[in-house]
Amino acid sequence: MAEKKGYVATSKFLIASPTKVRPVARVINQKPCTVAMAILANMPQKGAGLISATLKSAIANALNANDKLDEDMLYVKEIRIDEGPSLKRVWFRSHGRADQLLKRMCHITVVVDEKAGE
Repeated sequence: MAEKKGYVATSKFLIASPTKVRPVARVINQKPCTVAMAILANMPQKGAGLISATLKSAIANALNANDKLDEDMLYVKEIRIDEGPSLKRVWFRSHGRADQLLKRMCHITVVVDEKAGE
């Protein structure tokens, strides 16, 4: 029998470097959603706000799926931070030179699921 995937929410093309967002994601992976939201609310990083919005969407998707889920039983099953395209900008330097400035983007995917009966 195939394993159930869970309830998914995705945010794409967010202007934040994936390498800066991934450590924030590692903190909340496999935690209950209520605990994860509390942790993200108290983190100063920009990525915490981006992940929080995506997690709220995943929780809403799970609660509105007509499966009679309890919000307290939901946990973060999987969180994935993928690299998106980069915006290439000119960075002017001294002596008439120029460098390339990459504004990196990321895609955030959050999967929540209900804990097995305890």
